[in-house]
Amino acid sequence: MMGYGAGSGSAGLMWGLGGMLLIVGLVVLVVWAVSRGNSNTAPSASPDRLDAQSILRARFARGEITEAEFVQAKKVLGDDR
Repeated sequence: MMGYGAGSGSAGLMWGLGGMLLIVGLVVLVVWAVSRGNSNTAPSASPDRLDAQSILRARFARGEITEAEFVQAKKVLGDDR
């Protein structure tokens, strides 16, 4: 009796190989996209420090902290300006 569907003969083998190649291709694409996205984001200490100082200046400008708190926080952050 002849088989029905994609599971019979060489056609079933081709569908199986095609599906496996598709899955492998998708995995390679995801790995490539993730590695490419992480290569440009190297952490460094300097931007964090500048970011904290920017936040501090913004809080002082909005009146959320007093001048004394601002000066003290600048000393803690190591602002030498």
